[in-house]
Amino acid sequence: MTTFRISEAAALLGVSSDTVRRWVDAGRLVAERDEHGHRQVNGADLAAFARAQVGTAGDGGRSSARNRFRGIVTEVIKDAVMAQVEIAAGPYRVVSLMSRQAADELGLEIGVVAVAVIKSTNVVVEIPDHERVTGSQ
Repeated sequence: MTTFRISEAAALLGVSSDTVRRWVDAGRLVAERDEHGHRQVNGADLAAFARAQVGTAGDGGRSSARNRFRGIVTEVIKDAVMAQVEIAAGPYRVVSLMSRQAADELGLEIGVVAVAVIKSTNVVVEIPDHERVTGSQ
């Protein structure tokens, strides 16, 4: 059974350790104490909690795309035809290549809130190296 310390759960959820502690104290997230008295969250419980927290960013329209990352535009590079737009979505960096016309029409510039909507038939899933794994087994 995979378990996570409060700080590890916080990193995975993109919030502070204090926020996770408040959720545990309020009974929104279950944590048990280990043999050293440290609170740990069961991986399956954390996954269920994370899934329940996931909202759909966007305008509420209907779409078959399920991968949405709300963030802030941190870089826009334009040439005569194309634009490269970078969005910081929590700890994640999303880069999009689009026509300059599309970037101009959307008003994309540094500091604008944007939603990256990703639909892909090819998504690579990796398991981190043992040294980088945050959860214990």
